[in-house]
Amino acid sequence: MMMIKNTFIEVSTDCPVETGVVPVTKKDSKPIHLIQYELLTQAPYTYTLEDLIFEVHIKRSDSPKDNLEQIREQLFQKSHPCMRASLLPKKYGWGVHHNNEGKIAIYAMESPEYQGFLEDDKVKREYAMRSKRI
Repeated sequence: MMMIKNTFIEVSTDCPVETGVVPVTKKDSKPIHLIQYELLTQAPYTYTLEDLIFEVHIKRSDSPKDNLEQIREQLFQKSHPCMRASLLPKKYGWGVHHNNEGKIAIYAMESPEYQGFLEDDKVKREYAMRSKRI
C-alpha cells in the first residue's frame, strides 16, 4: 500500500454539513467511519492509513485475535480505499491530514487548524470524493 505523506484531504465539494459532526449509529455494530473517528480523535498522528485500516478491520471482525500478522497479511492482499473515500470528509465535515511520516489526524472543517492547512503551500491538498456524480 502506498504511503500518503504531507497531504491534507479537504471535505468533499458536496459535503452536506457546515461544521465537523461527530458520527453516531443506531446499529449494534459500529460502521467504519465511526471507528475511524474514534481512533483518530483518541490518538491523532498514531496511525498510518494501513494501520488504521487494520485496526478498523480488527475492531469489526469476530475472528480470534491470536494471529494478527496472518490476519494483516490476508487483509492487504487486496486493495483498500484511501481516506478520500471515507465518510468523515465526504459527509461529516472532517479534514484528514497525513503528516510527513504518513500518520493521520482529523480536523473539523470550522477549526483554525483546518484553515491553516488550506493556507499552507507546503502541504499537498486534495478533495475527498464526492458523494454524488455531477
